[in-house]
Amino acid sequence: MAEAIRVLLVDDHQVVRRGLRTFLEVQDDIEVVGEAADGAEGVDRATELRPDVILMDVKMPGMDGVDALRRLRELDHPVRVLIVTSFTEQRTVVPALRAGAAGYVYKDIDPEALAGAIRSVYAGHILLQPEVAGALLQPEGTGSGQGRAGSLTDREREVLGLIADGRSNREIARALVLSEKTVKTHVSNILMKLDLADRTQAALWAVRHSNTEGSVPD
Repeated sequence: MAEAIRVLLVDDHQVVRRGLRTFLEVQDDIEVVGEAADGAEGVDRATELRPDVILMDVKMPGMDGVDALRRLRELDHPVRVLIVTSFTEQRTVVPALRAGAAGYVYKDIDPEALAGAIRSVYAGHILLQPEVAGALLQPEGTGSGQGRAGSLTDREREVLGLIADGRSNREIARALVLSEKTVKTHVSNILMKLDLADRTQAALWAVRHSNTEGSVPD
């Protein structure tokens, strides 16, 4: 049996954390390894526990979810963050995605769908609703997407196309018969050449700029 997905819960409401824990603990492939009541504690607990996935609220007292995401990106141990929020406004969700969240779900999500979302982000996928896709591509400091597509190699265009399909690094490696390390290098090069902040923006860039046949432009 594969190892369970290690999950950290970060939310300032104890009732929410308790409800999430109660459901997730009955999942055979998910293990709740800890809880935190705000962003600062969440970063500390992530450093200590090294979870695979963090379920994190956006609006919290002290350090909020966006600031916590920025801190988490500085850690040596990579962790996927799934925002669990009751806010539907783009002005709340978009900053969290730009800060590095792998996606978001609402707090009224069906429990089984939440478990599926955790498995999905753990596998490297991006969970994104159509209504925020366009907003993520608007320039905001870095990540403007104004780099040179023509500088991409053929292999990098292949990788970018698979990112747009929602493939994880592992799936891309299998599809192209490459090592995961090589795929990570290609992804880093793509982000640098296109002046994008993360693979979420890379996926959106590829979707917006693909031609009618779905290919990434030269």
